[in-house]
Amino acid sequence: MDREQLVDWVQAYERAWREPGTQRLAELFAADATYSTSPYEDEHRGLEAIKTMWEAERSPGQEFTMQAEIVAVEGDIGVVRVQVDYERPRRQQYRDLWIIRLDGANRCMHFEEWPFWPPGSAGGVAPGA
Repeated sequence: MDREQLVDWVQAYERAWREPGTQRLAELFAADATYSTSPYEDEHRGLEAIKTMWEAERSPGQEFTMQAEIVAVEGDIGVVRVQVDYERPRRQQYRDLWIIRLDGANRCMHFEEWPFWPPGSAGGVAPGA
């Protein structure tokens, strides 16, 4: 993986998050991918589990801005610093570190999120199964 591939993947992730449904997730994640919404939560294992979590975490009409900065790329692993500011249905800010491992087809094999939110703002994660 190089920085350009990682930027492309992050941009595709954001586009998919904004779109209804989960059809694009098969383009982003391998069938046996793992997705961790926090380093201490169980992982969501497999594309179907990721789709279920994805739909449960999004709200129709969700308005947000997202800024991403590539921190590092080493082999098949990339680290991205992300800030997401949600406006609707409620204001919430997250600052995350994403650790992403891509396969040769530029699909994610492992996604690990380290989310942070302002104190007292009631941020949260989606526990795995």
